[in-house]
Amino acid sequence: MQAALDRWFIDEILVHEGALVRYLQRCWSRRDEIHDLRQEVYARVYEAAAKSLPTQPKSFLFASARHLMTDRLRRSRVVSIEPMGDFEPSHVLVDDVSPERWCGGRQGLLRLAEAFDRLPDRCREVVWLRRVEDLSQKEVAVRLGISEKTVEKHIAKGMRLLADHLHGSDDVRTPKAATVDRRDGQQRAD
Repeated sequence: MQAALDRWFIDEILVHEGALVRYLQRCWSRRDEIHDLRQEVYARVYEAAAKSLPTQPKSFLFASARHLMTDRLRRSRVVSIEPMGDFEPSHVLVDDVSPERWCGGRQGLLRLAEAFDRLPDRCREVVWLRRVEDLSQKEVAVRLGISEKTVEKHIAKGMRLLADHLHGSDDVRTPKAATVDRRDGQQRAD
């Protein structure tokens, strides 16, 4: 079986080496990593083919390369949480906050809580799930049984209403639209 897999790899995968290298050079900015990427793609393809031969080897090769680059980009964005040196708690100034600043922070928090409580019910629920519980837009939509577009609209409306309240508007709820009565042409609030 090993010899058959090696023959398949040579005939179906290695024949695309030039195209693979050009693809990696076009998509990957760090030129010094191209050969490592190529080898890792080959290793992934070979391991996968040992389990089951792909029906479209060339497509599988390039899809594997694209997935590898995506994985590397994700890993490069992860921030290390390892300490950079000795951390002594004595260097942290906890009592640095003045009473005025502390009180101002409390007042701002109370104002935000008040504005949040005044949001329309569904809007408040969507904003809470998305911004506080940090669920994705899709997760919020699934949990509440609404479309992602509706989640977007509630978030936009909620953020606008919160900002309006925090920047001076008295009422967070959207004012009801005035309509014109067709019978007498007078404007009335709904």
